[in-house]
Amino acid sequence: MKKWVGLLLSIMMVFTLTACGGGNSAAPADTGSTTTNEQATDHEAASDELVPEDGASLVVWESKEARPFVEAIAKEFTAKYNVPVKYEEVAAPDQVNKLVNDGPAGIAADIVVFPHDNLGKAVTAGLILPNDYFEEKSRAENSELAVNASSYEDVLYGYPRSVETLIMFYNKDLVPEAPKTMEEVMELSKTLNDVKNKKYTYMWEMGNFYYDYMFLATTGGYIFGGEGSDKNDIGLNNEGAIKGATFLQQFAKQVLPLTTSDATGDVKKALFTSGKLALNIDGPWAIPDLKASGINLGAAPIPSIEGQPSKTFSGVKSWYVNSYTKYPNAAKLFAEFASTKEAQLKNYELTGVVPANKEAAADSKVASDPFTVAVLEQFKNSYPMPAIPEMGSVWSPMAAGLADVLNKGKDPKAALDNAVQQIKDANK
Repeated sequence: MKKWVGLLLSIMMVFTLTACGGGNSAAPADTGSTTTNEQATDHEAASDELVPEDGASLVVWESKEARPFVEAIAKEFTAKYNVPVKYEEVAAPDQVNKLVNDGPAGIAADIVVFPHDNLGKAVTAGLILPNDYFEEKSRAENSELAVNASSYEDVLYGYPRSVETLIMFYNKDLVPEAPKTMEEVMELSKTLNDVKNKKYTYMWEMGNFYYDYMFLATTGGYIFGGEGSDKNDIGLNNEGAIKGATFLQQFAKQVLPLTTSDATGDVKKALFTSGKLALNIDGPWAIPDLKASGINLGAAPIPSIEGQPSKTFSGVKSWYVNSYTKYPNAAKLFAEFASTKEAQLKNYELTGVVPANKEAAADSKVASDPFTVAVLEQFKNSYPMPAIPEMGSVWSPMAAGLADVLNKGKDPKAALDNAVQQIKDANK
């Protein structure tokens, strides 16, 4: 944990690519850098240069927000390598689950991008190839945090793209200065909230554990011990987590008296951009749309909880090559091409993600941006999502348990005990 937090300052978020691969075989590709095409193999032997397979074409899965960058970088890649690239919209958190079935079936993307907490599942299922040919380059050019997060059991699989954590956006016309504590937020809500007219002070996605986690972690809760690697040490119902869930229950009752199904991302965005929400908890992926909305926008770290800096999740997104791709060389070339310094700066300009590439992150266009500064400040107090496969069993039970706390007024200890038992049962 400490080595992650110590590295967070030096990172920024990286670009996102998307698409899906239509040219996949029914069996995993060779993990080496050689191609199945005889001519390409002979070329590599002579020049030691990775070249795309003859007739290669690629599909990339990426989220909707990343489309401008993916389409732009795809054109550049095609112009250089004469390999067509197709973009298909698949949300990053959904890609590994989709890859489980679509990969072996030969209908998945050649290149995918997903948060690092899904990496363990992808690796153990044999779904992705190691970053072997470009490993040395990726390690040298990207932040250590991004490289570590893109690795599993000391093997680098990803081509780092970005680092993410939640921050607080605020409407300066409603709140000229960002509150620094949750207690200040509660006081503001007494005058700013007008529930009857759907006006609110502070909103987050209440039904999403990615957003709720900060309340448990800030007061001493944790997911897995051993820096996120020990599935048998679960800290989501310890004394600190119960204290945090109790605070969350009281905070929501005062500040956001809605059910979890009423505080969705779409609702939150609509209220904020229409001037009916003062403080909006979201991630860097929201920056372009919020800037384009025309509101008097500011950004700041998350307010503290009971005197402690709020501890949010952090995630690293990277490009990965589908092990079932028919064109592993072309796919590796694209993943590297889309993760260079120049590509990450282009991605930042088009979509707002903060580069993982060290030189790109230090570029004045990135380092002088107040939204990036807010992200970096919050990074100092963020916690990297565990990457072990068992992390996949955490999201639903915790969301359901905290929904009981928020919607039904259930005792926090009982709700968390039940959720943790479900996690243990799923991971037996």
